[in-house]
Amino acid sequence: MNQHSWNIPGNCPFRSETLAYLQYVSRRAEERRLSDAALPFEGLRILDLSQGIAGPYCTQILAQQGATVIKVEPPQGDWGRGVGTRHGEHNALSIAYNAGKRGVCVDARQADGQALLRALAAACDVVVQNFRPGVVERMGLDYARLSAGRPELVYLSISGYGDAGPGALAPASDSVMQADAGLMSINRGADGVPHRIGLLLADLTCATQAAQAVAAALYKQARSGRGQHIKLNLLQSCAALMTGELIETLLAGGPREGAVSAPNGVFATADGLLSVLALNDAHFARLCRALDRPEWLADARFADNASRMAHKAVLHEALGAQLASASNAAWSALFAQHDVLHAPVRALADLPAHPQAAHLGLFEPVQAEGCPAVPLARLPALGDARALTPPPGIGEHTVAVLREQGLDDIEIERLLAAGVIRQRGVAAAGSAA
Repeated sequence: MNQHSWNIPGNCPFRSETLAYLQYVSRRAEERRLSDAALPFEGLRILDLSQGIAGPYCTQILAQQGATVIKVEPPQGDWGRGVGTRHGEHNALSIAYNAGKRGVCVDARQADGQALLRALAAACDVVVQNFRPGVVERMGLDYARLSAGRPELVYLSISGYGDAGPGALAPASDSVMQADAGLMSINRGADGVPHRIGLLLADLTCATQAAQAVAAALYKQARSGRGQHIKLNLLQSCAALMTGELIETLLAGGPREGAVSAPNGVFATADGLLSVLALNDAHFARLCRALDRPEWLADARFADNASRMAHKAVLHEALGAQLASASNAAWSALFAQHDVLHAPVRALADLPAHPQAAHLGLFEPVQAEGCPAVPLARLPALGDARALTPPPGIGEHTVAVLREQGLDDIEIERLLAAGVIRQRGVAAAGSAA
């Protein structure tokens, strides 16, 4: 590392703080010297104490952007490993949201485990946790303790409802939040009953917002030398996601039923389902020309979107009858010629075979131990990023990470024997399996 001699006048206010900051900036610039081909967070180290979806996906986004992420799990593993279809230690959550990380297993209930995690945190630029409020304080892994003497630390806390207030300690999950934040209320079936959106939308929204917040904090840190404690919660993330729907509901004097335009829906064709819509008058005119329905353009009931919405049932019935006469492929070819908004309703499993997905190289195969290779969609806008390593098993890299941390084999053996750490493939007594 290059050494710099900073000429700061002795009477300069905050001289020591200024000198410390300049030294810090110089050190980090040297450590993070990037080539043109490097990813933006190359050299960044993240300690990921989170489990489930929101925290792990946040750090996996940062890993895709070049960060080294050390995923810490308890002896029983991240609880997310037990959700859904499981193959050995892995499932969809562990693959999708933990590929590209290194895995360490530490029992944070033990004092030695807590001390070990503090040592790991001291060697990282970012710490991420999603325990309930008060848990990290009891373990000595809270922001106040970890940032003491390290003002540059970026620390992210994710919770269900925040760390204070009447709901702070309430248990939360994606389904709980979809119900409590109003997402289910706008996803009603034909019977009017609210349904859960078939996606971990609350968790995933929080994860993407958290990754952006960490990036913003790192940018601020690069300019000021100071990190921060970022606090996000699922309710907050859902509120931000739903603000447009909330405003529409208030302006309309009640919840909106259905789409915001007409025609707009899913229609049966001769061999499948097709989504067809027109968001404005120009879109509707193109649809009418494609279907050879000039009378619709002359019909006062369809003169503008408000009129079409008022007569949606009539319009949809006529459109549905015509679309049923030909195949998805035939309609798609015709609508493409006329620039009509449409798409076949594609099965999710067919997405990797989408011609445009193949052209864009959206997916890469990832194979976790004990699982078949599965397609993993890369983060957009990364270009030719390096391939992600498979997700770690529980404690797969524990010994390697601790050796890098400076622990000798005698201490590592002691921690293994005491059950403080777990290394995959090594028995608790420390003998190789």
